[in-house]
Amino acid sequence: MADKPTEYRQHTFQAPPGATEILLIRHGESRAASADNPFPLVDGHGDPELHDNGHRQAQRVGERLRNEPISAIYVTNLQRTAQTAAPLARHLGLTPIVEANLREVFLGEWEGGLLRIKAAEQDPVYLRMREEQRWDAIPGAESWQVLNARVMQGLQRIHNTHPDQLVAAVVHGGVVAHIMAHATGAQPFAFNGADNGSITHIVMLDQHIQVRRFNDAAHLLDTLHDGSGQLT
Repeated sequence: MADKPTEYRQHTFQAPPGATEILLIRHGESRAASADNPFPLVDGHGDPELHDNGHRQAQRVGERLRNEPISAIYVTNLQRTAQTAAPLARHLGLTPIVEANLREVFLGEWEGGLLRIKAAEQDPVYLRMREEQRWDAIPGAESWQVLNARVMQGLQRIHNTHPDQLVAAVVHGGVVAHIMAHATGAQPFAFNGADNGSITHIVMLDQHIQVRRFNDAAHLLDTLHDGSGQLT
């Protein structure tokens, strides 16, 4: 009787030994910008609090992830990330850890909410920034190289601390976009516009990043609106 041929089935994804799975959560919607009420600054970065809708999005994130085996929650030094992380932290009984290197892109002279105003006005510098896909078209803003160095340093620190674990990191739209472009070799702004409260899933091993999903917003559909993907 002939031996049955060996069969090779497809398998579900398994993170390699030593890898860290990171859920990159974009913070909830922050308060509206206006010329007469600019955002306060922390270390030069705009630091708005969450809009009421952003608090709703934070609650939805907490409900979505409350049963995941998350070992740690990271936030940046900007309050909108800590406010977004708070419901999930309560569900899991975890104290968020600050990783300041994952803070938002530094916008130089356009901090404090001015980027939103310039975008609405279709300012020529804003249009050139979009066309050239570089933040440092804005006077004093961060270059791709500087942004990449600090963001990768922050991710590496998380990875080194949590091998074989799942962690959540509440970060910013520009940072999510940068990590995705870095991981995939895409153009710098290819992933700009992640929705507030969305989840992007990456797997990091040494310096290699594998993308599992981007901008998962299934838990947020009734909280999103035309401005939900704007930076800051």
